[in-house]
Amino acid sequence: MRTLMAGPAGVAYGQIYVVSSAEHSDLPESFAGQQNGLCGAVQAGVLFLRTGLHTGEVDFTVELHDEAPPIDETWEEIVEASYRPSGEAALTSWGGGGRWPLALDEVDYRVRYCGWGMDAGHQAGPPMDGEPLVDRYLLQFWPAPPQPDRVVKQTSAQAAYWHGVARETPPPPTPEQRAEMERERERKAAEERAAEKLRGWGGTPPSERLEGIWKAYHLALDYRPIMDAAERADPQTQWAVTKWLVHRMCVEADLIQFAWITDALERVDHEEHAWQALRIPVDAYDPPLPAGGSLFALAGWNHNLDVPSKAMTIFGPFMYDDRLEAVVDALWIARDVFGRDRARAFVPDLWDSFPPLRAAQG
Repeated sequence: MRTLMAGPAGVAYGQIYVVSSAEHSDLPESFAGQQNGLCGAVQAGVLFLRTGLHTGEVDFTVELHDEAPPIDETWEEIVEASYRPSGEAALTSWGGGGRWPLALDEVDYRVRYCGWGMDAGHQAGPPMDGEPLVDRYLLQFWPAPPQPDRVVKQTSAQAAYWHGVARETPPPPTPEQRAEMERERERKAAEERAAEKLRGWGGTPPSERLEGIWKAYHLALDYRPIMDAAERADPQTQWAVTKWLVHRMCVEADLIQFAWITDALERVDHEEHAWQALRIPVDAYDPPLPAGGSLFALAGWNHNLDVPSKAMTIFGPFMYDDRLEAVVDALWIARDVFGRDRARAFVPDLWDSFPPLRAAQG
């Protein structure tokens, strides 16, 4: 026999533990399905040990035996359980207030936990300096295959209470049940994600093409019918819708007052690349750019942008070769240009201006 630890050990909330690796103690699960309520051994790598004293120091001894030692009937409480460390084991106080390493191999052990004076300890306050410790405990380990836990001896009311609590606690799920619970959790989470996504699309699944345009999802609650109709429309109609939206945004943003904006809108139909139709004069910048200078800034819409930046943002949809993406991008910018409270202000005029689009709506 080897004594691995002997002396005062701090307890809190009537608890002290044997832990290994990064394992931690969990009160409900440690005793679930057990017969005894003093030595919880359900959690892998953890022993949850109860004491009578709520807070303070108890006399504690830990022994390692080669085989099962004789039962010492002088102890008032005796329980047994099985335990296997999952790393370096140590006796630890609640909250890490004390730690005593235990030289245990990572093999299966039988554990016998013995207690004396639990009722007196439960009724006592923390022992003062020099006062004798009220309750004492012995924890014995020896190699043995796993077996069900058992109560060998019960004397105190405290032990009787905790044994009753353990027996009323349902056993933890089996690995197979845990796996099934995890699969069910993942299935429900996937259903919730799919339902949330469907709500974001307005309640109707999108086409694969529309779903592939990330901005479309964020526009669906405002413009889903327009985007669906635009997808079914021919490229010429899609392009016409984009130009119409760009023109309406220029009017809404009060950019139509600038001749170089109206010139750009007129050039859109005649430029090989519509984006190149926007030619910003150097004096449009504040301060003006030097002759021959240029400045490129294309970002999300902001009413505080300077005029050139507003123009470049509004003309941004013309950079898309994909005509459907151009429509979606124009809607994306238009929602901000018009503002959230007027996000749908242009929608009736859009439908009236494009009978082919309304026809494509079905």
